[in-house]
Order: sequence, then structure tokens, then C-alpha cells
Amino acid sequence: MEHSQRIINTIAFVQSTLKNAEGGHDWFHIERVYKNALKIAQGEQVNTAVVELGALLHDIADSKFHNGDETAGPRVATEFLLSQNTDSAVIEHVVQIIKNISFKGGNKAQEFTSPELDVVQDADRLDALGAIGIARTFNYGGYKNRKLYDPSISPKLDMTVAEYKKSDAPTINHFYEKLLLLKDRMNTQTGRKMAERRHQYMEDFLTEFYSEWEGEK
Repeated sequence: MEHSQRIINTIAFVQSTLKNAEGGHDWFHIERVYKNALKIAQGEQVNTAVVELGALLHDIADSKFHNGDETAGPRVATEFLLSQNTDSAVIEHVVQIIKNISFKGGNKAQEFTSPELDVVQDADRLDALGAIGIARTFNYGGYKNRKLYDPSISPKLDMTVAEYKKSDAPTINHFYEKLLLLKDRMNTQTGRKMAERRHQYMEDFLTEFYSEWEGEK
């Protein structure tokens, strides 16, 4: 099967699989990450096929929506890619991207590295920053029925992986526990440059948020 046809089939598969997904992890999230990945990949020496498939399938079965099952994404992706007669080395690489792409808190060390993972991870992290990142964060907080903000609950920066997964802290805390940390964790030059502007937008938003919260404006 030609790569272009495999990508067309993958897009159709992801759109169908995620048609009822939470708004921050739906097809449009995947599409944005895919576009970001293609842009970042232009400045990197990577296997474009792995980058494209990794970006399209990175959230095909996010553990957050599958009772914490970390094996769901790799399993669904593997089954689909096998159905597309994909080379076994490509499948394994895509699976490693899915397993290692997420920010898990707890300062957990990444178990796999590759230039392709660097690109897809940056593309995914960019979608957690800026205006889109703010929108996604509050959308997910609403989905989980979390408070917007509670001044009595401070962000916790030393959570274990298990604590991070189970956290039900107010949405504003998530900025400090994850989002504002991402700029300095970007892997590529293009990713870092794109992250700087989005990071500053979030800083400005928080300044405005606190000002309004206190009735200063």
C-alpha cells in the first residue's frame, strides 16, 4: 500500500474512532498536532512516515478515557497498522511514540527517544499551550467537573506519576503543574520558538485572570 493511501485510511480511522471524544482530545486536536508535526519535521532529519502516523495515532485510545489502561493506545494502533500492511519496524516505532509522548508528571524519565518522537511530542505539547491550550484545559476541567480556581489549594509540583493521574485539583493549578513547564521541555528548535509565544500568552492570561478574580479590573 502506498504511504499516501495509508495516511488517508488512518485519517478516516481516527475520525471515526474519536467521533464522540472529549473536545480537547478529539479529531480536531489530532489534526492540529498533525499539522504542527509536519511543520516541525521540515527542519529535522526524520522518517516522515513515522512522524505522520505517530501524530495521527498518538491519542487513538488515551488512557485517561480508558480507565487508566496504558496498553489501549498501543494495542489499537498496532491492530490498525497491521490491517494496513505497515512495515513492522514502523509499527514498533509508532507504538513507542504513543507510549512515551505524554507528560506524566512526577518527573518520570522517558524510556524511549528518537528524532521522530521529539517532533510528535513537540507538536502535541504545542497544542497544550497558548489560546488553544487554555481552551482545552478549561474544557477538560469542565468535563471532570473541577473548580476553576481555589486560592486555598496550591499547585503541587512534586507529584508522583500516580498522584498526577488521580489529581482533581482546580483547573488553574494545571497551568503550574504542567502547561507552564512545557516551554523548557521542547525538543526541537522550531518547537521551542513556537512555544515561546504561546507560553507568554498563557502568562498574560493568568495575570488577567487573577486581576479579575480579585476585582481589580
